[in-house]
Amino acid sequence: MCGIVGYIGHRDAYPVVLKGLQRLEYRGYDSAGIALYDGEELKLCKTKGKVADLKEKLENSISTNGNVGIGHTRWATHGVPNDVNSHPHYSNSGNLVIIHNGIIENYDALKKELKTRGYTFESDTDTEVLVNLIEDVATKEGVKLGKAVQIALNQTIGAYAIAVFDKRKPNEIVVARLGSPLAIGVGEDEFFIASDASPFIEYTSNAIYLEDGEMAVVRRDKGVKVRKIQDDSLVDPYVQELQLNLEQIEKGGYEHFMLKEIYEQPSAISDTFRGRMLADKGIIRMAGVDDNIERISNAKRIIIVACGTSWHAGLVAEYVFEDLARIPVEVEYASEFRYRNPIISENDVVIAISQSGETADTMAAIKLAKEKGAFVFGVCNVVGSSISRETHAGAYTHAGPEIGVASTKAFTTQITVLTLMALKLAKHKGTISNSDFMLHLQEMERIPGKVEQALESNEHIKIVADIYKDARNCLYLGRGFNFPVALEGALKLKEISYIHAEGYPAAEMKHGPIALIDEHMPVIVIATKKGHYEKVVSNIQEIKSRSGKIIAVVTKGDEEVRDLADHVIEVPETMELLTPLLTTIPLQLLSYHIAVMLGKNVDQPRNLAKSVTVE
Repeated sequence: MCGIVGYIGHRDAYPVVLKGLQRLEYRGYDSAGIALYDGEELKLCKTKGKVADLKEKLENSISTNGNVGIGHTRWATHGVPNDVNSHPHYSNSGNLVIIHNGIIENYDALKKELKTRGYTFESDTDTEVLVNLIEDVATKEGVKLGKAVQIALNQTIGAYAIAVFDKRKPNEIVVARLGSPLAIGVGEDEFFIASDASPFIEYTSNAIYLEDGEMAVVRRDKGVKVRKIQDDSLVDPYVQELQLNLEQIEKGGYEHFMLKEIYEQPSAISDTFRGRMLADKGIIRMAGVDDNIERISNAKRIIIVACGTSWHAGLVAEYVFEDLARIPVEVEYASEFRYRNPIISENDVVIAISQSGETADTMAAIKLAKEKGAFVFGVCNVVGSSISRETHAGAYTHAGPEIGVASTKAFTTQITVLTLMALKLAKHKGTISNSDFMLHLQEMERIPGKVEQALESNEHIKIVADIYKDARNCLYLGRGFNFPVALEGALKLKEISYIHAEGYPAAEMKHGPIALIDEHMPVIVIATKKGHYEKVVSNIQEIKSRSGKIIAVVTKGDEEVRDLADHVIEVPETMELLTPLLTTIPLQLLSYHIAVMLGKNVDQPRNLAKSVTVE
């Protein structure tokens, strides 16, 4: 959440920063702002609303000249979304300006202390407190900006990624991170600063990713100097070559990123198992698992920690691991895990799942698990992210950039990675026969093609969406491997259409939710031929007898459910544990089309953020 962009170099900073903010809109935000320095004047413009609103206001109010600029998209934490609380924020003198992602937890105590020294505050934000703390340190200690930032940050408690500019030091920007990502793009006589690499990918393929607890002074004439915040010691920065390309972060002719990413799933799943799975040879190669196979396979239990869609992928994995590898699995909300004094031992393996690799609650769970001696395995999508560096081992999903806030291809690729891992452990432990192992690999190889077939129902799903777009409540039901898919389907509808929806195990319907069913209640039932089919058919009959409207996701060719349901959406047949990779597709499309028909902002739903870097 929140997006940071900065530029210092020989170009006009404004178009670079503005385009960078547009690239970061996927992260979720409610206000935006830009500060520019033209060699004489430090100019600032900010507003509640979208980057398009900022562009209109800025170009009508201030000059866009200048070779230095910083910009920000804010997701409100301290203070309501309005123009005053938007970033950037000036210091009292007007010399310093700051942008900030994260939360300063002790801001109130710092604010009271600064007020006793004569500082005043216009906003409700913790960020304005931080910039004035930096100014106060610089004034009292008589130190340069970089040192003032380092001293000030050692007085703060919380999480942050910041960029600070002092108009009296026009050739440098000071940046720092703790708990929130920050990248520095290294060009020819120019530098770029951003929350991720997408804002500067067209200008340079070289980047420095700051580690937690690091800061950097970025000087146009002297390069980048990285130091530890805690003790001011120098760090030798690692400049890595980016694998991202511009085409990956453009819409490619699709109306929305979400639709593009739904349709990318066949290739994303293929990319995730490519090089890892050799179906014809019966081989799965996963370096993170191979190097720790005994540690993982001998685990007394596996604990999966995640949030949101990743938590649902973890629930699918619970079924898959226990079915194949016969290892007990517990799935925990990362946001609750650290606060309930969990019992963790050295014999446990913790799998942390996060699309962004920066989820604050998941990071906190990882640190707790490591303190208790557990082996921690990460599953994430973003190379070089915090979780990939913090865990003992892991696997990337190779889904490519996911820009839409509502995850789609992240879910299916996470399931793919976790299924490969479970199959490899099962083979190693001898809990699966060689013939069954080969059958699973061969069917995995067919899944991308079957996802393409599932996508062929798009036009039919659009018709169903038009019928139910005005529903105010929906119920999603599934059993076994598809119970988590029901939860995920309900989440997607809530996230982007703002229609209330709940996912339930189908058998639990009669323990409460059945009271809600009437002729106005659409019930989406996952009723594939594999997995408790007869039981689900009975549940459908119970719904039908109470006049509920039934939308059934069925195996291609099914006739029994077709006779009972108001609408059926077909998916190809596959083995039971792989059905979630197919049944989730129509639920994604249904949510997408309903949201579009309701005129919602599909890629940037209200109040949500793509990368949740605060607890």
